[in-house]
Amino acid sequence: MKKGYQPITSIVKDEKGDLVADSHSILARWRNHFPHLFNVPGVSEVRQTEIHTAETLVPELSAFEVEMFMGKL
Repeated sequence: MKKGYQPITSIVKDEKGDLVADSHSILARWRNHFPHLFNVPGVSEVRQTEIHTAETLVPELSAFEVEMFMGKL
């Protein structure tokens, strides 16, 4: 009886599209596949974008104002 989720990958396709079934070839395929996912050609820098919102800046309350509002509760 299985305990929990245990995925089993027994067949994958290699770079040519051929099916590979032995565990060593499957591991080698994944080892070669993942670097291609994360190293996208032509993307060498990450840009930072400044986000503008329509929210107004609200000044922080002083300790006196906090006590005054807490007293009203």
